[in-house]
Amino acid sequence: MQKRKLGRSNLEVSAIGLGCMGMSFSYGPPKDKQEMTSLLRAAVERGITFFDTAEAYGPFINEELVGQALAPFRRQVVIATKFGFKIDLTVERGLNGLDSRPEHIRQVADDSLKRLKTDVIDLFYQHRVDPNVPIEDVAGAVKELIQAGKVRHFGLSEAGVMTIRRAHAVQPVTALQSEYSLWTRTPEKEVIPALEELGIGLVPYSPLGRGFLTGAIKESAAFDRSDFRSRLPRFTPEALKANQALIDMLGSIAQRKKTTSAQIALAWLLGQKPWIVPIPGTTKLRRLEENIGAATVELSSDDLRDIAAAASKITVHGDRYPEHLERMTGL
Repeated sequence: MQKRKLGRSNLEVSAIGLGCMGMSFSYGPPKDKQEMTSLLRAAVERGITFFDTAEAYGPFINEELVGQALAPFRRQVVIATKFGFKIDLTVERGLNGLDSRPEHIRQVADDSLKRLKTDVIDLFYQHRVDPNVPIEDVAGAVKELIQAGKVRHFGLSEAGVMTIRRAHAVQPVTALQSEYSLWTRTPEKEVIPALEELGIGLVPYSPLGRGFLTGAIKESAAFDRSDFRSRLPRFTPEALKANQALIDMLGSIAQRKKTTSAQIALAWLLGQKPWIVPIPGTTKLRRLEENIGAATVELSSDDLRDIAAAASKITVHGDRYPEHLERMTGL
């Protein structure tokens, strides 16, 4: 697979990464560990070198899965993980607010290193901006971890432009991870121009709209209570029905290009900037191979413009998150 560098850093990764969250967290019960181990190793064999996890996924079990599965390939791959949540296993989903105090960041780094079976974290993101801790203190704590050899690169997730600039002034930010896709284009207005100016890479999560942009989720879809999408405004039956126009548009382009809707959605992202690396998640080998195939789909500048123009005429119904979670995005 082609490689890309995240911004002006020397961090080179496969053009498409693999988001590992859904293997253990958010989309129903944790999947079979042996099957997911096989899938992670199949990804490496097919050229993926960029894997995304977090202590919050599970919590903890996703890092353990990724660490164990990728141990034989550790020198070939880049592993990104995250800090910033207060983990409390007595509450639902195990997350009880934010905590980016420097002492907590240091503890998370040590614990993540053990679970990932490694001596260095390639990319360490702040999972969500903590309004109670100055971002300069967060960046300073990660800078110390980099100087200590425990972390290679610093990242932010769902941060706004001013936060990015303040953090970058203390410790250069290698990558920003934020939701970005044909149905969530918020970063285009302010964030992407700032990233280009500062030389920071963009890692879009949910680049396939939590599965919606594949065309596989119909308006009649019912989600189990353990599936995070059951609580998202954009996945109500009414919103799914209204948003079908986006799928119809993608489907017609995919048919013309003799490819799939998912591949068009990913290829469109890859075509935006050479320093954008989407991390679609999956638990199925056929979907993994389909996603990888997007890296070879060629979209001309006219194609990219036509897709963006068509998408702009479609109003996406439903917020990304319930209001209390939307407030944590920092955008």
